[in-house]
Amino acid sequence: MFKRFRRLRTNEAIRSLVRETVLTSNDFMYPLFVKEGKFDKIEIGSMPGVFQMDIDEVVKECGIMLEVGLKSVLLFAIPDLKDSVGSECLCDHSLISRTIKAIKEKYPQMYIATDLCFCEYTDHGHCGIMDPKTQSVDNDATLEISAQQAIIHAKAGADMIAPSGMMDGIITTLRKALDENGFPNLPIMAYSTKFASAFYGPFRDVAESTPSFGDRRTYQMDVANRLEAIEESLEDEKEGADILMVKPALSFLDVIRDIRNNTNLPIAAYNVSGEYAMLKHAGNAGLIDYERVMMEKLLSMKRAGANIIITYHAKEACEILNNN
Repeated sequence: MFKRFRRLRTNEAIRSLVRETVLTSNDFMYPLFVKEGKFDKIEIGSMPGVFQMDIDEVVKECGIMLEVGLKSVLLFAIPDLKDSVGSECLCDHSLISRTIKAIKEKYPQMYIATDLCFCEYTDHGHCGIMDPKTQSVDNDATLEISAQQAIIHAKAGADMIAPSGMMDGIITTLRKALDENGFPNLPIMAYSTKFASAFYGPFRDVAESTPSFGDRRTYQMDVANRLEAIEESLEDEKEGADILMVKPALSFLDVIRDIRNNTNLPIAAYNVSGEYAMLKHAGNAGLIDYERVMMEKLLSMKRAGANIIITYHAKEACEILNNN
């Protein structure tokens, strides 16, 4: 006698009862981009529905987010002045510091994770201080200024630090700096398994962070390496990370599952700009049922093992969930 799996698919009531993976608004973190100045928000052509905003617009956006059930942001800043070491983000009155304070003043319940990197702040677009001899990022010199940046974010009121530069030893460095400066309870979300992916292109439009020369393959991970990806995440766990991340998400669902099988820490999946843009443009062209494909994609990330999904779809996904 064969098993009749279809017994549990007969109608929506039974399908809902036995459904293994369910998305909720609590799964999502929404990236926001604040740009220096006063202006109407600027939509990014390669990423329909994603905007550069001034501080006032970011605060308004946080209010809209809360209305649909979104409670957390990943905040990026785009300064108007850049130099070789990203000096703008190393002062207490930096753009990201002022934005954190403005959000917290209006919406103290909004959970703010801050991107900690230098690619948006440097005139060369790389993720730290460059070694002029090798024309590559100086890992240890970058660790020093990363610690400075983390303390500035913490003092401004950030709820979580998310270092994205893929420097070796970054978690140990930040954990020590935060602990010694009175922030032992501030969590770190490690960009522990961040691949040197071709899916980041549209992000560089919104963050204005395209490298002026070379690429980031000397510090971001080779997309071919699965075992090294696991090692990267497990090393960050040893160093004191509170949350591990896989970035991108959709092309690396296997890696999310591998890491899930090797750690009990929460895992974040970053559904990156290229993954978002492909769906948006395909939907606008009438090639796919955009909403169904979007929700299926997000569900696949949670099913693979992610606890947190960082995605530009977050507001739309919450609106769909609220209406179902």
